[in-house]
Amino acid sequence: MSKRMDTLTKKDVSRRVAELMNEPIYKSEPWVNAVIEALGELMMEADPEVRIELRDFGVFEVKKTKAKPKARNPKTNETVFIPSRRKTHFKPSKRIKQVLQQPLAELDYDVPPGSADAGAMGDGHHAETRQTADVSG
Repeated sequence: MSKRMDTLTKKDVSRRVAELMNEPIYKSEPWVNAVIEALGELMMEADPEVRIELRDFGVFEVKKTKAKPKARNPKTNETVFIPSRRKTHFKPSKRIKQVLQQPLAELDYDVPPGSADAGAMGDGHHAETRQTADVSG
């Protein structure tokens, strides 16, 4: 059975920024909120497209899609018209992409690495852990 994906919130981002700034979270929260608000506004104001490049992080893009005059409704098999719209896309930086493409390590904290049982727990399951990497620079 696979582990559920962790969901990190704006509070988690504020906490991490506070740690990086060596400041209390109440000082980082307004900055994080302002950056997120500004990015959202810039993307929503795109007329019709925009590219927001944040060096060493990635690129946010708002792209215009083409109208689809002959799309098909799969339930009714009816031909329908889908108008042009905008969609978002995020492309991570080269460094982030390299870190994310590294193989995931299956680690077991109950058994020392290199032992005969490394990777197996007493109940026959493998422990799932997250591998983290420093992408700050």
